[in-house]
Amino acid sequence: MKLNYLRFGTTAFVWLLGTTLVAGQQLTDKSEIGLNDLSGFKDPGKTWTIASGVTANLNEQNALNISKGSGVLVNLLAKKAHGTDLYTAAEHGDIVLELDYLMAKGSNSGIYLQGVYEIQLEDSWGNPAPTSSNNGGIYQRWDDAKPEGQQGYQGYAPRQNASKAPGLWQHIKIAFQAPKFDASGKKTENARIIGIELNGVMIHDNVELFGATRGANGPEKALGPLRLQGDHGAVAFKNIKISKLPADAAGRQRGGDTDPIYVNVANTPLIRSFVDIQGGPKVVHAISVGSTQQVHYSYDLDNGLLFQAWHGEFVDATPMWHDRGNGTSRPRGSVTTFSTKPVPALAKLANAQAAWLADTTGTGFRTKGYILDAQDRPTFTYNMYGAKVTDAIKAIEGGQGLSREIALDKPVENVYALIANAADIQEVSKGFYVLDGQSFYLKFDDAKDKPVIRDANGRKELVVLVRGKLNYSILF
Repeated sequence: MKLNYLRFGTTAFVWLLGTTLVAGQQLTDKSEIGLNDLSGFKDPGKTWTIASGVTANLNEQNALNISKGSGVLVNLLAKKAHGTDLYTAAEHGDIVLELDYLMAKGSNSGIYLQGVYEIQLEDSWGNPAPTSSNNGGIYQRWDDAKPEGQQGYQGYAPRQNASKAPGLWQHIKIAFQAPKFDASGKKTENARIIGIELNGVMIHDNVELFGATRGANGPEKALGPLRLQGDHGAVAFKNIKISKLPADAAGRQRGGDTDPIYVNVANTPLIRSFVDIQGGPKVVHAISVGSTQQVHYSYDLDNGLLFQAWHGEFVDATPMWHDRGNGTSRPRGSVTTFSTKPVPALAKLANAQAAWLADTTGTGFRTKGYILDAQDRPTFTYNMYGAKVTDAIKAIEGGQGLSREIALDKPVENVYALIANAADIQEVSKGFYVLDGQSFYLKFDDAKDKPVIRDANGRKELVVLVRGKLNYSILF
């Protein structure tokens, strides 16, 4: 099946960002919007500020904490400061926009292309059935003259919910084609979303916009400012990059003749295959486990290692089963990686700073497979250091992440669990950590568990002594 739209694969998007910028006083004359101050914006309201960092509390509605400095644009609301929308000083027509954003708990914002077409930004963490008013949705148009309940129309929900938790950075890429007008000002061609990718997942492609969405600041136009919604909630932005959309972007073909082979959780909740670790090698004895909560994960059976998880749809098995196949399946949703290399999940160490094992040699490791419960959720079992290890990983109700319990059937001294390998790890509060540039959270409920953050070849590792049983949650 030919896919006649602009696909945001790595090659395609690099090609877009590498196109030559055109002359003229437009937003696309710049490669990015500087965030050392607010000079790139027109009459910023009092709620907008510049910071060096921002965090959110998962238990506090619509609030962000900031640190002094530059590089991050933040909207902070208060009881006497309800907030206003922020407009760029420069305008744009066709554009490729790429940025990171972070939502407070329960917050709501939006990106208005040309000030009139809203891409919704919202805390939609764990929402199983997103609509056009949820994160990543193309907001509805509105007509008050229509009957009650029918005023909203032509809104477009994201294909799946690829949203992250509050306080985690999310990445969005938008390719937008502006409407066209003749010399008299009559519109001759509608605006179009060529594609939107959220957290690495295509959520819209080739969507025609027949008119301005609700909340537009005026009629459609050939040029208009980029507008960030600031009157609904606390939100932060960084790395705002822009470039010119190629004139023939809408007509370019991406993809091939192959119909994708998707695996449905309802029919196949577990699938054995090769799996490529993002930023790392291939896991050759992997199993991917799906859930109806739309939270899925991949597990390395050779090492007892939980190495990635994702929100959204389950698995694309096209590389595995099409023609001769290469044995590889891949996640269909927004992937969070916990380890970039397949190493044993457990290791007996002299102390918490000792070098981690490269493989299971000398540990007595022997996989025993898994046992399914009544909901087809596996508990993995293996022998190691003379003990039987059970590893139960389950989707948290509400789709907010995973819970994990690692247990040994007999005491073994100085056995540690490698929980995560990340670029950075910070303890936010007692037993609560944020990792990998605010990509995911780890939560340990037992105060007796004392995770250790250690250096490992230019990265960080989080290890925990296993005192017979270890429980923790991953939120992303």
